[in-house]
Amino acid sequence: MSGNKVNRNMLELHLASTLDINRFRDYCPNGLQVEGGEQVQYVVSGVTASLALIDAALEKGADTLLVHHGYFWKGEDPRVVGHRQKRLKLLLENNVNLFAYHLPLDAHPQLGNNAQLGERLGLKPEGSFGDQNLGWLGVTPPAINTVRDLACLVERSLGRAPLVIGNLDQVVSRVGWCTGAAQNALADAIAAGVGVYLSGEISEQTVHLARESQVAYLACGHHATERFGVQALGQYIEKQFGIRHEFVDVPNPV
Repeated sequence: MSGNKVNRNMLELHLASTLDINRFRDYCPNGLQVEGGEQVQYVVSGVTASLALIDAALEKGADTLLVHHGYFWKGEDPRVVGHRQKRLKLLLENNVNLFAYHLPLDAHPQLGNNAQLGERLGLKPEGSFGDQNLGWLGVTPPAINTVRDLACLVERSLGRAPLVIGNLDQVVSRVGWCTGAAQNALADAIAAGVGVYLSGEISEQTVHLARESQVAYLACGHHATERFGVQALGQYIEKQFGIRHEFVDVPNPV
């Protein structure tokens, strides 16, 4: 294990600046959500701060968790009972820090979920769209000509077949994408002139809008599309401060 350490508060300030967290209207606090030890030496990253991820981090001896989906979401029951009590108790008893970054991590131009997904799929970014400019616009790689080609590329890259709404033989070039639960951004993507839209989740009404607009929709998995930003952020921290980082993927079929 690396002997390098970074002060927790210094790390929080650095990440707040790097991710420009004050720019976003979000549904949860971004930054340090649970305070643990003052010194950070070993960071475990993951998509969601579930009990399984906490257990894995403790087994590895990590002192800090870094996630995309943390706690304290707007509108949820604020009581510390049930699963919330179990999670917080484990973190507090073991003096483990929890850092969580939601929309700022989706949007970052290099480290973000959209940037990282686009890079893995070879999409060439050309702009943004939608609320807070969270959606990305671009074009497909030269070898990707149809919706079928793109669906196959997604399956190879993410390890799961996307749910496709639309004509598999439709020729596509201009594409929009936004990871996670961004199905409601389909209308904005259509207005931006895309031929196909990729996101994580899909809703009942999304199917009808895709069919009626003739814009193909690829639901690629919430977890599957949001594994890469937090990994990139963890690797950035490791390189920036010389501390240890490890990504733990807790499987999730959604």
